[in-house]
This record gives sequence, C-alpha cells and structure tokens, in this order.
Amino acid sequence: MKTKKTMKETTKIKKSTKTDKKKTVTKKVTAAPTSPVTPKSVPESTSVSLPSDEKQKIITQFATKSGDTGSPEVQIALLTHKIDKLVSHLKTNPKDNHSRRGLLGMISKRRRLLTYLQKKAEDRYKDIIKKLKLSK
Repeated sequence: MKTKKTMKETTKIKKSTKTDKKKTVTKKVTAAPTSPVTPKSVPESTSVSLPSDEKQKIITQFATKSGDTGSPEVQIALLTHKIDKLVSHLKTNPKDNHSRRGLLGMISKRRRLLTYLQKKAEDRYKDIIKKLKLSK
C-alpha cells in the first residue's frame, strides 16, 4: 500500500535537497591580482561645452550690436562651434550614440535658425553663411 505525501512534506523534502546541494557545491574563488583602475580622462579639446573665453570671442565676433547675445547670428555661430567640437569627438568615439543624438539636435536647431534668418533678412543670412563657411 502506497502512502500519499501531503504538500507540506513534499516542500520539506525539496527544501532539504536544495540546502544539501548548496552545501556540497562550494567553489573556492581566488581573487585575481588587481591593478589600479584609472578613469579615462577626456582631453579638453573633446569637451563639447565652450569655455567662457571662447564663447565671448565668438559672441563679440558675430554680435550685431553691443551686448548682443541672443541674435540668430550669435546662436548659429555658437552652435556651429559646438557642432565642430562634437564631430571631432565622434570621430574618435564612434560608438557614442548619446552624443550623436545630441549632435543631430544641434544641427536641427541650427538649420531652423538659418531658415528663420533667411526668411527675415537674406543679406544677414548670406553673410553668416559666408563667415562660417557653411554650405547651403
């Protein structure tokens, strides 16, 4: 005559076999020799943010009047400088897809500003294109 096991008995058996397996399967892990890990340093030339002296130089060069920081010409010039730096960064780091997405956003913004400037003032548009050596 066979006896039926209840649910509690089967779970107890399963638990005990798991712990038995854990006890028998012990691995000896040896630590690998460690070397000091230094983070990759990013050279200043690949940094996308503009230092304040470079930014001021670009602003004074492309400003339409004194104290001008928000005209389309200044914005386009600053974006162009950032785009150039980011393109050189992406040439050395081709797998940096997050920066690539940021680059595409900057290019789109510059294109919208150029289109705006072309509609509002054709002569200013041609002048900025010539100064920045952009093709359009």
